[in-house]
Amino acid sequence: MAGVATAFLVDQLSKSIIVANKASLTPSVSVFPGFNLTYLQNSGVSFGLLGEAPWFVLVGLALAVCVWLSVLLIRAESRFEALAYGMIIGGALGNVTDRLRYRAVTDFLDFYFRAAHWPSFNIADVFVVGGVGLLLLSPWLAARHAASS
Repeated sequence: MAGVATAFLVDQLSKSIIVANKASLTPSVSVFPGFNLTYLQNSGVSFGLLGEAPWFVLVGLALAVCVWLSVLLIRAESRFEALAYGMIIGGALGNVTDRLRYRAVTDFLDFYFRAAHWPSFNIADVFVVGGVGLLLLSPWLAARHAASS
């Protein structure tokens, strides 16, 4: 459960800093070549998909997925698996909180190469993707940990 709280709190702290400074981030601030900080409100899901869906539908869907993932978290067979589920749930709840507050998700990380920009995202998205990656690696990590014990 620590993974859930950590992901949620880090996400919300980062977004509160961005929202408090949104005027200075419009259109964006270059941090280093290939990376900008920006302020965007995304009413859709990944890559702006489902942007026309009502916010409460997206909240309901995300909460249903979080309930399902919570069951999987409780049943997790390794600490890597539990951490992965916690990261995904915490990130999803961070974005749900934005939808409840602003009716959209705050995105601010803008990576690019020359004129090609990856769609902006946030720390919650990093936790979700990181959690999925850890979940995919968890059988290998658990086996390796068991072999070294």
